Order: sequence, then C-alpha cells, then structure tokens
Amino acid sequence: MEGDECSFPPDSSDDHSLRGSVASSATLSRAQDVLIYLFGDSAVHLTLEGLGTVTVQELGRNVREALHTPESVQDVFAFWLCSPLLELQLKTRHQPYKLCRQWHDLLYRFTEASEEDISQDEPCLQYRRSVFYPKSKELQIQEEGVLRLLYEEARSNILTGRYPCDPEHWTSLGALSIALDEGTSLDSQQFTTTIREKKLSSYLPAHVTMGSGGLFSTLRGKSSRQVGLEQNLFKEYSKICTSAGSSPEPTQLLHQYLNTCHTLPYYGCAFFFGEIDKPAQGILQRGKRKAVNIGICLEGVYVMDVKEKHVLLGLRFSELSWDHSYPEEEGDSHILWLEFDGDEDGTPVNKLLKIYSKQAELMSGFIEFCVELKSASEGAAAAEVDGEVSLSQQPGGQEERSKNGRGGRRGMLHRQGSVVCSRVQSLNTISYVDDGKEIKRLKPKRAASFFARQASAVSYSAVQTESLEQG
Repeated sequence: MEGDECSFPPDSSDDHSLRGSVASSATLSRAQDVLIYLFGDSAVHLTLEGLGTVTVQELGRNVREALHTPESVQDVFAFWLCSPLLELQLKTRHQPYKLCRQWHDLLYRFTEASEEDISQDEPCLQYRRSVFYPKSKELQIQEEGVLRLLYEEARSNILTGRYPCDPEHWTSLGALSIALDEGTSLDSQQFTTTIREKKLSSYLPAHVTMGSGGLFSTLRGKSSRQVGLEQNLFKEYSKICTSAGSSPEPTQLLHQYLNTCHTLPYYGCAFFFGEIDKPAQGILQRGKRKAVNIGICLEGVYVMDVKEKHVLLGLRFSELSWDHSYPEEEGDSHILWLEFDGDEDGTPVNKLLKIYSKQAELMSGFIEFCVELKSASEGAAAAEVDGEVSLSQQPGGQEERSKNGRGGRRGMLHRQGSVVCSRVQSLNTISYVDDGKEIKRLKPKRAASFFARQASAVSYSAVQTESLEQG
C-alpha cells in the first residue's frame, strides 16, 4: 500500500510510537548502521549520517550503488516498511526514521492487533518491487541482478501461498527454480537427491507439500504424495532442460519464471488484511467471518481465501464500483464495499460484498489512486497512437470508454475451476436491482412452513429496504 494515500497521525515521540530499535535523536547526527532487507534472506548494510532526515530518494541512490544496479531501473523498486501486521510502500519524499517512530500509531489505526502484539511489533525496511511498475516493462529488463531481485520476491510469494496458483503453475515454477539453483544437467538420481536434501518446500508452496487432512492422514500419505510431486517436478525439469539446452543464460530462465508469474492477475499487488461474512448454513452458523487477503494492483482488486489459498473474487476496475464506510457506533467495523454485476436465477442483479477491515480507508484510497494512474497512462497511450486525430472525430471510442468506466455497465465475470478464478457462488453478498425509481433487495422466498421439507425450487422476490446494510 502507498504510504500516504491517507494522512498519517502526527509524530509523537513520548508515547508508544517510539521504536526501541531506532536511535535516539541525540545520536542521529552521527553515522548510523542501517539494514535494508531484500527477499532471499539477504540485506544491504549501509552507514548513513543524519538518519533522522534521510529520505527514501537518498536511500535509493545508496542501495542502487551497493547493488550495482543502473539508475534506469530506479522505478522498478520501492522501499517498504513491513511487519506481520502491516505493509507500507513509501514515497520518495518519506523519511523512514520518522515513520518508524509512528509505527505503533499506524498499527492502532489500521489493524485489529492487540495492545500486546502492537507493543512487540517491529517493522523492517525492505527494498522490493513497486506496485506501480507495469508488468509490460518488467520483461524488457536485461540486468541479471535486477531480475534476480524480482525473481526472489515472486518466488517467496509463490512458496508462502500469497500468490494462489494451479498445479501446472507451481510445478513449472518449482522446476525453473531448480534449474536456476542447480543448473540443467541433473539426471533423475541427482535430481531426487537434490530435492530431498533441500526439501520440497524450497520449491513448492507450503500448503502443497504439507497436504490437507488430519495428522494421521498427513503422515500416512506423505511418502506417496512426495514421490508423486518429485516425479511431476522432474518431468517439468526435463522439459525445461530440453528446451533451454545444457547451459542456458540465467536471464533466460529468470524471464521465463517472471513471465509465468505474469499470468497470475494479482502479480505485483499490494496486500491488505480483512474479513468477509461466511454464507449462512443454518440458524446457529450465522455471523461467522472468513479471513481474506485483498490484493490491489494497477489492473484490479482480488479477494483471496487465506486458508484455502484460492481466489474468491477477482475484479478489474472496469468491472467494479467501490466505497468505504466508517463505524457509526461502538463495536462497528470499517467496511470496504465492492459492487459488481451478477445474476440470480438468470435475473441480472447488482451484488455488494462487504469487507470488514480497519484498512478499508487505505484500500479505498489506493483503488482510487490506481484507477487514476491507469486512466492517465491509457490516456497518454491513446494520445500517442491517435496522433493529431481529435476525440470529436472518434465518437465510437468515447462510447467504448464510457462503457468500461466506473459509471458504465461492468463486464460480467467468467468463472471456472481454477484457483485463479472467482468463486462468487461461495460469497455471502447482498443482491439488489435498481429499476431507476428505487433500490430493491432480492431475498429468497421462505417455504410456507419452516418445518415443511418442500422440494420446490427457490425463487426470488424484490423486498424494499431502507438500507442495504440491514438484514
């Protein structure tokens, strides 16, 4: 998330926002050691003077010099303040030291963490991919060092399940990682030995290698499952060796890995934490919620099931409208509202998904910023293509943009069995129709008797409500 999409609370050095690991103001004028963390268990060690006033822009120059990367790729990466509770992408004018001093305030404002967890939380400064760098430009990069930084970050997101992917994806990506680590000349026996020394979890997502089910089923099926995963990996590895040759350039394999990741629509997203309502399965199971990750990038918004590692809802900006609401009473939640088109028994309806999160305000501002940025870049590209042709001479193009804009009719979602695709049917959404005069919410008709086990098909009727949040 972008660091100042919403205003931060004022700096307060006398209360819980002071970080214990940050130098006191009396020593800031002297040279201080700073660690900038990278993906892949490495870090850049810098010694800086005037730490309290050092900006992200200045840090960037120092890190690029230490990593020997050219200035031409400065837009690829950004500095992030990260912890298990919150992630912030910083802007070039930000001063990381001052934001560290406000870290507790930010956690109180934007997370549901307990006071104890907040008091123990410590952010680290990371150098990682910028959310605003287009995927189309990424594959034009030829510097191996830059590509490896992008690769390590993508690999981490695959292995931790932050990027849900199907078996063909994680098998291909795992085989590419082995080729990058060990070369492309391993035979079957060498391959198996290498895999077992480094463990499958070094190349495949953790939830895949652990499997599902209880402890006994996991132990009983672990051996056979591991053999099957190893065999599939070796088949894919052999294909890579055949197509790439005995000694391919590392950049060739790195590009192939990143290109595969680009097929995942949420690649490069900023991630937020939230909850959604579970579909009611009975009177006693109402009111339960499900933990979700919300990924936002230049293309759209993606809601992912934290436990099951699959996409619940994926919407491009042309397919959604959004808003956020603040708590009205004590105990209420911040809510991000996502509106999109759907159907109920063949009837076109508008659907609303409620995402409960103290980061709702941040997500709403971030979506708006991405929409504006995307519109500006598309406008610049259109102007370059059109040349001197005026918009007044192209009414069809204007009409098409109005259809895809936020105020137009959004495209219907296409769904299938992949973990990448939306599972709208599993969401607890609010369905309604707007006939131009009033908003009518759709609810299923109840059977004549609660105890009657009628086999009749469920139909829907319009129920007028004063507020869509009721019921």
